[in-house]
Amino acid sequence: MRTQDFDFFLPSDLIAQFPPTQRTDSRMLYLDSPCDKFQDTLFIDLPKYLRAGDVIVFNDTRVIKARLWGIKQTGGKIEVMVERVLDSHHVLAMIRASHAPKIGSRLLLENTINAIVQGHEQNFYILRFTHELSVIQLLEQYGSLPLPPYIERQATQLDEDRYQTIFAKQVGAVAAPTAGLHFDEAMLINLREIGVVITYVTLHVGAGTFQPVRAENILDHQMHTEIYYIPAETIGAIQQAKGTGNRVLAVGSTSLRALEACAKTNDGQLKPGYGETNLFVMPGFNFRIVDRLLTNFHLPRSTLLMMVSAFAGMENIHRAYQHAITQRYHFFSYGDAMLIERKV
Repeated sequence: MRTQDFDFFLPSDLIAQFPPTQRTDSRMLYLDSPCDKFQDTLFIDLPKYLRAGDVIVFNDTRVIKARLWGIKQTGGKIEVMVERVLDSHHVLAMIRASHAPKIGSRLLLENTINAIVQGHEQNFYILRFTHELSVIQLLEQYGSLPLPPYIERQATQLDEDRYQTIFAKQVGAVAAPTAGLHFDEAMLINLREIGVVITYVTLHVGAGTFQPVRAENILDHQMHTEIYYIPAETIGAIQQAKGTGNRVLAVGSTSLRALEACAKTNDGQLKPGYGETNLFVMPGFNFRIVDRLLTNFHLPRSTLLMMVSAFAGMENIHRAYQHAITQRYHFFSYGDAMLIERKV
């Protein structure tokens, strides 16, 4: 399957640069994949598409202030983007510099943090922070929120709040699970009142989520690895819903990826605990857990667009995206939402 099959032209003015005034103000395109039709609606109408006993699965990861600026020991300027916190003093990071730093060289970040380049792993560097404070403490104090590259401005105080979900808890992501940004407390209360079961997984989103697929054949693309955690309570709720004919709605591609990766690893079953996944969901994938997906509109030539094409069918996604562009939906992290029924 060719990468160009997942390309499309998106007018730049449809890329949302700021969040809506209120979290729930977004539009929502409902895609009924089994019936090959879609409908314009509003995110605030989401409860109308749910019934008592349905399960919603959120990703409760929390975005860290992963961007740091500094200099190499040679004096050259650098930008460090933390991809993953490995332990209290080590990170996996991308480094942007005019010349790549050498193994063993020293960096000074934010005029305060001394770091040593200890190794190289694919496109990432292993850095050791030589400071009495932990990595998480240093990032919180000196780092900057890493807005996606298509948001063409620096992060502000507004983003400190709005680029986190209201249920963000587990620290470790470098990008927000953006479908969850639409929810406010009133919406969660409304869902609980109609009998929807709210559950959580954790998947720490990596910067690779924004990387386009550059290989001509999508099978040649190498996915980045992410850490996930699935609680026993979430598995119990999903099993209960499946047993009573109710549906599982994953909020965001990251929730879907955690659930389906766990099931694929364990012969179709969910098991509680931690895991790592580089699962590439593409057309032809056998979904075992998720029945419905709430997601935003995704980048051309991206693995996320390929995932929703697998979930809804390529032709359905193509038509829905063209409709969204014509109707001037807003795209990407701060954009509008899609509710998708899985193609059977």
